[in-house]
Amino acid sequence: MDLGLFVRGVILGFSIAAPVGPIGVLCIRRTLAQGRIIGFASGLGAATADMIYGAVAALGLTLISNILVSQQALLRLVGGLFLLYLGIKTFRTPPATEAAEVKASARYAGIVGAYLSTLLLTLTNPATILSFTLIFSSVGLSLVSDTNLAILLVIGVFCGSALWWLLLSGGVSLVRNRINGAVLVRINQLAGVVIIIFGVVALASLFR
Repeated sequence: MDLGLFVRGVILGFSIAAPVGPIGVLCIRRTLAQGRIIGFASGLGAATADMIYGAVAALGLTLISNILVSQQALLRLVGGLFLLYLGIKTFRTPPATEAAEVKASARYAGIVGAYLSTLLLTLTNPATILSFTLIFSSVGLSLVSDTNLAILLVIGVFCGSALWWLLLSGGVSLVRNRINGAVLVRINQLAGVVIIIFGVVALASLFR
């Protein structure tokens, strides 16, 4: 097992996930509104998408890559509309001011829903494949011809991305109970506006 390659994958995954974009805003908002588990589940959805696209880049799956990139306009349209929907919903949804008693099944459904929504949202950006390809090449990983080593690299990317979302959701949850209802409303509205802006930018890019 090449631990050096795994560590490089972890660093790359962490670095790719760290810049705060629409998924980061969504993760922060969900952590504040619904708790650390929901926030972390949202991040894991994005980490899984990063792993999938990282695998396409690392394993050299050219056919899949070409198909996804050729359809990126459609996927960007879907992603932009989804961001608008999430932004409007976030802006209009009042935050919970106290913990609610929920059934285990409902809690599980909420976690799965948070995970799947960010997974699908992140997958609507196939340009991520190109980003991974360029990054792998820039650090000398473009020649990973051994399938097992490529898989190890991709697992490292997932672990690094998941680590960032764990730290982000955990850090935000530490201040969650110190924020009153009025501030949560403002945070909800701000998060909604930011997500809407990301959606508008995604849709506007279709006309470039």
